[in-house]
Amino acid sequence: MALRSFTLRAAGAGTSRSRAAWLMLLPLALGLAAFAVYPAVYVAGLSFTKSTLGQPFKAWTGLSNYRWLLLGGDEMFVPSLFRAALFSFGVALVELWLGLWLALLLSTMRRAGRLVRSVMLLPLITPPVLVGVAWKLLLAPGGGLVNGKLMAFGLVDAPVSFLGTEHLALLSIMVADAWQWTPFVAILAYAALRQVPDDVVEAARLDGASEGAVFRKIQLPLAAPLLLAIFVLRLIMAFKTFDLLYILTFGGPGDATDMAGFAIWRKALREFDVGAAAAETVLFAAFVSIAILPALWLHRRIEGNVI
Repeated sequence: MALRSFTLRAAGAGTSRSRAAWLMLLPLALGLAAFAVYPAVYVAGLSFTKSTLGQPFKAWTGLSNYRWLLLGGDEMFVPSLFRAALFSFGVALVELWLGLWLALLLSTMRRAGRLVRSVMLLPLITPPVLVGVAWKLLLAPGGGLVNGKLMAFGLVDAPVSFLGTEHLALLSIMVADAWQWTPFVAILAYAALRQVPDDVVEAARLDGASEGAVFRKIQLPLAAPLLLAIFVLRLIMAFKTFDLLYILTFGGPGDATDMAGFAIWRKALREFDVGAAAAETVLFAAFVSIAILPALWLHRRIEGNVI
């Protein structure tokens, strides 16, 4: 009898704990439903319809928006996907390399480290629109600082139109993006390097290992999972770049800097074809998911080896 009573009390306590756990998870579930699931379902629903800004879900069209896009109905969309991939992988790799180099410099600073880290955050807290305006002035053919210096040092005979030349425009946006986001990557890389146990590093130095050997054989392998996570984070953020593109080139010259996010904006808010823009958004999300798969696989593999 006593055993049966104890079993019933234990079962009741387990049910109460389970109910409490579900109640604690309820705000998170509601938040995810409101801010992630509902917008995703709404956009997916729009992609199967003929919709405008004034009349969403005007008429059901099935897969016609997807067929139109995949068969080249919008000649600029598919190239914009690959242009976005080129831009994103380029800036993410450059920013990780520069950020890691800055993080190593920061780790050698003792007293001035905090001040330097605070100053490094300035590009990050500057509004993206202002960053675009600043770089537009810097790169201007007439009166721009960059052209002035190039001509002063005799590197060019005439002003260069960085934002008006096809093969330089995308590179110019990449430079502006790297200027804005490299400090952010450097702060994260610095935090990743700080996770490496100091006693391991000091033991290697006492054994006579050079600073380069300490970095290559101890710090880099142990911090690699975090560094790769930073790379994936910046990669996803770079795919969504819009502000710099809008301010600096507006997709031009021609379609030289027309990337997917800008193409979707143009389709929805300039051509008012919201249904096609929603289909482009779904295809863009699928493209980004596929593009980052190798990085995620590599991250999981390296993390498993470190652990």
